[in-house]
Amino acid sequence: MITVERSFVVGLPLDELVAYLEDFSRTEEWDPGTVRCERLDGGPVLPGARWRNTSRFRGRTTQLEYRLVAREPSHLMFIGENKTVTATDDLGFEAESATLTRLNYRASLRFKGLARLATPFLRAEFERMGDEVAERLPGAATQRRG
Repeated sequence: MITVERSFVVGLPLDELVAYLEDFSRTEEWDPGTVRCERLDGGPVLPGARWRNTSRFRGRTTQLEYRLVAREPSHLMFIGENKTVTATDDLGFEAESATLTRLNYRASLRFKGLARLATPFLRAEFERMGDEVAERLPGAATQRRG
C-alpha cells in the first residue's frame, strides 16, 4: 500500500472548506491526476453519494467509482475502486482561526493482483502528486469562494 500525507492551511473557514471538498467532482480543480469527475447520483451529498473519477497516471487513463463513506463536521472520507486498486482519500479539518483551516490530507492506494508488484516503484510519483495537491488545493478552494 502507498500512503501519502500532507498537512496545509487553506484560507477558508472550516465549514466552507468541508462544503467545498465534500463534492468530489471538484477534484478536477485541485487533483493533478483527475481528468474528469462526475456525480453518479443526485440529491444532497451524504454518505453513499457516488462519483466516477477519470484519472491519468503515467500516460494511462483509468476510472474509479468513488463513494462518500464518512461526512462529519471535521472529517470526510471517500473510497474509490476499480479492478486494480482501492483508493482512500481521508480528509481531516482543524480550525486555525475563524478564516483559516488546516487540512490533514491522506491518500492511500492498495493495489490488487499483479498490480501490487508495482507498488514500490510508484511511491515517488505519488509523493510528487501529494506535493501538487498541497500546492493546488488551497488556491482552488479560495478561488471557488470568490
